[in-house]
Amino acid sequence: MKKLLTAICLVSTLLFAGTVFAAQATSSFTVSANVAAGCTVSATNIAFGTYTGIDADSTNTVTVNCTTGTAYLISLSTGDHFSGTRRMSDGGTNYLGYNLYTDAGRTTMWGYQTVNGTGNGANQNYTDYGRVFTGQSVAAGTYGDNIGVLLDY
Repeated sequence: MKKLLTAICLVSTLLFAGTVFAAQATSSFTVSANVAAGCTVSATNIAFGTYTGIDADSTNTVTVNCTTGTAYLISLSTGDHFSGTRRMSDGGTNYLGYNLYTDAGRTTMWGYQTVNGTGNGANQNYTDYGRVFTGQSVAAGTYGDNIGVLLDY
């Protein structure tokens, strides 16, 4: 069987090897793709540690990844226990006030001010600077809050 197939291939090659074509037709086609704008956002947690009555500072990172050229705006929610300022709760009626800022000097509150940028196809990190306010007299316990990160693009 193998010899028969070899012979058929040889005869076909010899028959068409000397063929001369009289004309040629051409065509073309386009290749295209759409790239949709897209973004993802994530954030690490903030842990202030043990509060001793003086300013307690900590940071976290908000990471944005958007397709190249996609403009975006990051904002933070006021948290679950907001009342004039952000507050952590002990799960009862006790609260520990804090705030989040866009700058290391902790002068520009994040949430009231938004942070904007333009995607470059890679992770872009933003530091969130937190501070628990000095001079608060609160009951002992574990305090917490939940902050939402909103990314508009």
